[in-house]
Amino acid sequence: MPIKVQGGLPAREKLESENVFTMDENRAMHQDIRPIEVGILNLMPLKEETELQILRELSNTPLQVDVTFVMVGSHESRNTSSSHLNKFYNRFEEVRDRNFDGFIITGAPVEQLEYEEVDYWEEFQEVCEWTKTNVTSTMHLCWGAQAGLYYHYGIQKEPLPQKMFGLFEHRVRNRKIPLVRGFDDRFLAPHSRHTQVRREDIEKIDDLTILADSDEAGVFLVMDKTGKKIFVMGHPEYDRITLHTEYMRDKGKGLDIQMPKNYYEGDDCTVRPSLQWRAHANALYSNWLNYYVYQATPYEYIYTDGALRK
Repeated sequence: MPIKVQGGLPAREKLESENVFTMDENRAMHQDIRPIEVGILNLMPLKEETELQILRELSNTPLQVDVTFVMVGSHESRNTSSSHLNKFYNRFEEVRDRNFDGFIITGAPVEQLEYEEVDYWEEFQEVCEWTKTNVTSTMHLCWGAQAGLYYHYGIQKEPLPQKMFGLFEHRVRNRKIPLVRGFDDRFLAPHSRHTQVRREDIEKIDDLTILADSDEAGVFLVMDKTGKKIFVMGHPEYDRITLHTEYMRDKGKGLDIQMPKNYYEGDDCTVRPSLQWRAHANALYSNWLNYYVYQATPYEYIYTDGALRK
């Protein structure tokens, strides 16, 4: 089944070239099914790149997914054109009266700041509180996962001696949980972060379960007991060359950046990296949409004052 996106979204043409089935609003109006409403709070600076990556993952499901892109109103994006944002994004204040079946909060390049120093931290807290009542299940990614754990459970992050950067092996710790259904015992996933949340601090919270972790990269996947809050510490949505692009960007800036680990064959950055994590990334998003969004959300919508509500 397709993803419904706005007509003209640049990511749509790229997705269709990859044989991903998308549709615009006009065609979606003629579908006599109950679509899954997913909001994406995109905090990444290169928003169009993140749109494409996450839409790829949401496409691997038999469900029709209607996507709404959301941005914070308390921060001005300098890396995405205002015309793109005005056409394809809603500010959070514009959607806070809506309900969503699923909601994704992306990472952000602010992890070396204290949470309270982030210029949109107050609004981020409002979003987290809103998801408790207006969203069936929320997936937090990378910094969004660390910040979500801090807001909901008071778990602090800590700086790493050097950036966790590369492709790392993880192991599944609890195979009975549907979120990791279809995973191999060990799987690869990308990380790109300067901070971490310690395993022992998460284990102190009875409401949280660690589903996958890595000896080298630490905790990867955490879920609360209800499945309403899911925290992903890495970037399973990254495409083949995202880590390469980050590495070359930082090298070009003269930053003290280490080569991404386990990423280039023979540690040769001139060799095209192998895509070794896509299957598990697809399984993660498909399992989330199926078991924690679709099967947990009500079918019927009620119209109240002209607005769609559950």
